[in-house]
Amino acid sequence: MTDRTAIILGGTGMVGANMAQLLDRVGGWDVTIVSRRAPAFDTRARHVVCDMSDPADCEDKLGRLASATHIFWTGHATGTRWVDKVARDTDLFRNAMTAIEPAATGLRHVCLLQGSKYYGRHLGPFKTPARESDPRHFPPNFYYTQEDFLRQLAQGKRWSWSLMRPHIVCGYARTDINLPKPIAVYATLCKKLGLPLRFPGPEGAYRAVHCASDVELLNKGMLWAATTPGAANEAFNMVNGDHFRWEHLWPRIADWFGMAAGGVQQIDLELMMADKEDLWNEIVREHGLLPTPFSEAANWAFANYAFAPTWDIMLDNTKARKFGFQEFVDSEEMFMRIFDSFRRQRFIP
Repeated sequence: MTDRTAIILGGTGMVGANMAQLLDRVGGWDVTIVSRRAPAFDTRARHVVCDMSDPADCEDKLGRLASATHIFWTGHATGTRWVDKVARDTDLFRNAMTAIEPAATGLRHVCLLQGSKYYGRHLGPFKTPARESDPRHFPPNFYYTQEDFLRQLAQGKRWSWSLMRPHIVCGYARTDINLPKPIAVYATLCKKLGLPLRFPGPEGAYRAVHCASDVELLNKGMLWAATTPGAANEAFNMVNGDHFRWEHLWPRIADWFGMAAGGVQQIDLELMMADKEDLWNEIVREHGLLPTPFSEAANWAFANYAFAPTWDIMLDNTKARKFGFQEFVDSEEMFMRIFDSFRRQRFIP
């Protein structure tokens, strides 16, 4: 028996899935994953099917989770228009919390996942290194409305909260929003075509400073914040702790794939990959890879978005270290480790 029950809202995405598996490994937790689709990974967690966009479904399904002690929000609505996402993502979070919070009389902590867009990373150059105390940018931003709702809900309650802000979360999962995945597929296609591995983003992005978040580091940080009294009611940047430039990392990626690095040649990946399905299928057959449909092999729109910034993206994680979280990850080694995993999974040759 345990007195710690974690509810992972939106728990079938990369962050939620890895969170469930982390809690499985550390032990001492009862875990419930809430999502519309069943988990496609091994876990001891129970699964509750719920459409969090439907308040009635939340009340029916999530109002029963009275044993919840810790809630981890890792979900998000699909779509890219920020003015639309404010209402949709805030409603998802509000519907779920409005159903669970009154029933969970033993609730101790709510961890809300945010990101670097909190600082306006998606709008253009912003103050770097970004710190948790930096002011908000001109709205809309659903991180703000979710956070405001959480702060208001917590007033006068015994439970605490935390805000986690990663950037470009990377992991082993073959989910859509995972930058190593389109890099691996792009490199595989270039190699098949006999091309060097050219950087597909703009020249400025190739030279700028970037950072990333290993999903396992992020999950450890979320668990730390949720169980450390001294970290209660705080926001934390949760990045690997180093910074890199693609101009230095890209040749190492090319070397891992056994290719020459070809410098910069900016292309619209979503547009240029429109006719590559047959080529991908040929590679899958030739190497006996997992039969991954090309439509699921990589999210090219996300890759375009991730490679686009020509400005520095630096999140300062000094605050987390000051509060006691001392974990870090070498970002270059992280990419190579993830590519190794893709090869072991037979996702790429």
